[in-house]
Amino acid sequence: MALSTVFTEMFGVRYPIALAPMGGAAGGALASAVSRGGGLGMLGGAYGDPEWLAREVPIVAGAGEPWGIGFLTWGIDVAVVERALEYGPRAVMLSFGDPSPYAERVRRAGARWILQVTDLEEARRAVDVGADVIVAQGTESGGHGARRGRSTLPFVPAVVDLAAPVPVLAAGGIADGRGVAAALVLGAAGAVLGTRFQATTEALVDPSVAEALLAGRGQDTERSTVLDIARGSRWPSKYPARTLGHPYLDRWRGREAELAADPRARQDYQDDVARGAVPPQPVWAGEAVDLITDLPSAADLVATLATRTEDALTRAGRR
Repeated sequence: MALSTVFTEMFGVRYPIALAPMGGAAGGALASAVSRGGGLGMLGGAYGDPEWLAREVPIVAGAGEPWGIGFLTWGIDVAVVERALEYGPRAVMLSFGDPSPYAERVRRAGARWILQVTDLEEARRAVDVGADVIVAQGTESGGHGARRGRSTLPFVPAVVDLAAPVPVLAAGGIADGRGVAAALVLGAAGAVLGTRFQATTEALVDPSVAEALLAGRGQDTERSTVLDIARGSRWPSKYPARTLGHPYLDRWRGREAELAADPRARQDYQDDVARGAVPPQPVWAGEAVDLITDLPSAADLVATLATRTEDALTRAGRR
């Protein structure tokens, strides 16, 4: 069974699978491995640090496969996008904020413009500003997402209907071939996976993070602003983050305003990180973390996902 979709044709990739551009995890080696495996590797450009880009971009850009880069829209400016476009990515993905200032730059460079959305209002805006691809992120996703978003299952087809004929990718709670197959059945042209690709040999994560993902359970994940406040992060409060359990979640849950007003508490967090009492970074994890049972190469993982997607679709067809 072929897994050809509008997305695979648009980017010249074999499988309708994309790497979520996770800041701090999706470096050049991971993006390159995903692209080499037949998916679309996306660098996690985050805030567009020039030194990080200069180090990580050549790893994927020199591999000769389609690749892209993603940024946090609220944390960048036009200069960041223009700098990234100099490297020749096939796609630029923007998430969490107003993408309109960047549209003309991306089009002029000949790159495809991928916009991630977390609700229907954002989806309408993405259509209005001319997105080439829309990523519909459900609340099951790891990392940051909508405070009052919708689950992937009902959200994706709603965005598919609203955005047609713009292709939509599903994101949130997808970690195996069955999830990719479900995305295709919902009308999506592919799926974006984040948490699953964190648990690969190429991910830029501490070994303790990989171990935590292997041991994690979906019911242990939680969406909260506590860890952003404790870390002194500038993330907009409308996008809380889903992580695995953490001592500071237990200590400050429901007391976010008090934490934000207490500089001593935030210093305590830094002191706890310094002495190893808490992890240096939260473990971003989606609700499908239970499905992660190994730490393969990302290229091998893409092939496995594709095979199991085909198997799931075949089984569904027989029924």
